[in-house]
Amino acid sequence: MKKMRIYLTGGRGMVGRNFIEHINACEHEIYAPTSQDIDLRNYDAVYKSIVEFKPDIVLHCAGKVGGIQANIREPVRFLLDNLDMGRNILWASYKAGVQKLLNMGSSCMYPRDAVNPLCEKNILKGELEPTNEGYALAKATTARFCEYIGREHADFSYKTLVPCNIYGRYDKFDPKNSHMIPAIICKLHNANIKSEDTVDIWGDGLAKREFMYAGDLADCMWRCIEHFEAMPQNMNAGLGFDYTVNEYYRVAAKIVGFSGKFTHDLTKPVGMQQKLVSIELLKAWGWQAKTTLHDGLKQTYSYYLKEVVQ
Repeated sequence: MKKMRIYLTGGRGMVGRNFIEHINACEHEIYAPTSQDIDLRNYDAVYKSIVEFKPDIVLHCAGKVGGIQANIREPVRFLLDNLDMGRNILWASYKAGVQKLLNMGSSCMYPRDAVNPLCEKNILKGELEPTNEGYALAKATTARFCEYIGREHADFSYKTLVPCNIYGRYDKFDPKNSHMIPAIICKLHNANIKSEDTVDIWGDGLAKREFMYAGDLADCMWRCIEHFEAMPQNMNAGLGFDYTVNEYYRVAAKIVGFSGKFTHDLTKPVGMQQKLVSIELLKAWGWQAKTTLHDGLKQTYSYYLKEVVQ
């Protein structure tokens, strides 16, 4: 395949950095401006940057992200920042004449009461989960914007990849902004350091979640870019199976070396009871994840010990 010029937003985030580390990256030219280089909420700055780089494809991975606590605490910012970034990247790319764009969606776009596994046709077909509604609204709007551009202008192909929950190297481990798996790793590690014999779990731990290793998502993204024409308009990227919250704690405990007990705080919010994406389109397209939960957690904890714990 010929060398491509790839404009990547979110290159300093977990998804973007895993994408850049992928073995295929060395075969292409990637420009990944940081938030210090460009404020993606500023349309004029985004447009100027894209025009100057002249990319073959834009990959939009940037966003304000966080766990359930952050989403509940700051719904306005999660809505506005992600909506502004999505709108600016898509419209600036279109105005600059970039005909291909891969947008990173989120399984949060699915209705809270949708039947699992979640099929792509059900996006925006019901009420969203209240605990992250602001973020979900912004992501769903950006995905639909991609569809509108292609509908009105046949020469432009803007598509959305909808990953399940992601974890791995370069994840956020700050409890104020972390998602479930890095939060679990921090809690278990700190319990060991403090010689605590119990760790609390929000809710009863029976809610199910699907988490894919970030290195696998990066591999899927590269396949999307290199086989863009065959990719569906909206396509999930996931495992096709999930685990309970309790199971994530148990596997992580073995890796971290925590041998204490778990208690359940039934006063805390837990979000949706299940959020498993359908991978029928993904399998038909010819890709599947390879990293097991044990191996993924082991690599993530290794990164945490080396890069986060000082």
